[in-house]
Amino acid sequence: MPLSNPIFRRIGRLADEQGVRAFVVGGYVRDYYLRRPSTDIDVVVVGSGIALAEALGRELHARVSVFKTFGTAMVRAGGIEVEFVGARKESYTHDSRKPQVEAGTLEDDQRRRDFTINAMAWSLAEEDFGRLVDPFDGMRDLHEGIIRTPCDPDVTFSDDPLRMMRAVRFASQLNFRLFPETFEAIVRNRERIGIVSRERIAVELNKIVLSPVPSVGFDLLERTGLL
Repeated sequence: MPLSNPIFRRIGRLADEQGVRAFVVGGYVRDYYLRRPSTDIDVVVVGSGIALAEALGRELHARVSVFKTFGTAMVRAGGIEVEFVGARKESYTHDSRKPQVEAGTLEDDQRRRDFTINAMAWSLAEEDFGRLVDPFDGMRDLHEGIIRTPCDPDVTFSDDPLRMMRAVRFASQLNFRLFPETFEAIVRNRERIGIVSRERIAVELNKIVLSPVPSVGFDLLERTGLL
């Protein structure tokens, strides 16, 4: 049962009381289907993520870390971390991977994510608790072992070039393959990696080195021109 931890019902009830919709999204959903352990939970709220986090913190008597600049909040309880964020749309300038953010719908939030396998969500509302919301066929890509972007890959990688490194890292970690359009877009946008800090690149490189067969990742880095 993917949402067996009582904290999910609690978040859903609090969201219903506030009149907002809340969804578990991203890596926690992906890793459940891949049977990989995960204790980091991302919750997207169509409304205020901070308000929902604060309500959960009060109920659990847990510490809430609020990051108003980013519109996010973190609750740590029972050995797990839950990060709350309001659903949003993003737009980028050409020389920065830091987006301009505005409120959006759940689908806006899923569309802005890096890959389809990271854009799946579970509803936490009482009326449809546990329903999978998968507008970009992430489940199909998960079954087929494909790394693909929810929207135009040139836009995805130009907006945030670190996603090119993440594509290679996920392919290496999960033994997935890059969708042809994904691979070709990385080749076209490889020079954009220059606006990403060395520290962020090093984090992704370390994860490739620690993947089961690092040569898979380094081969992709070489063939795309990222290396």
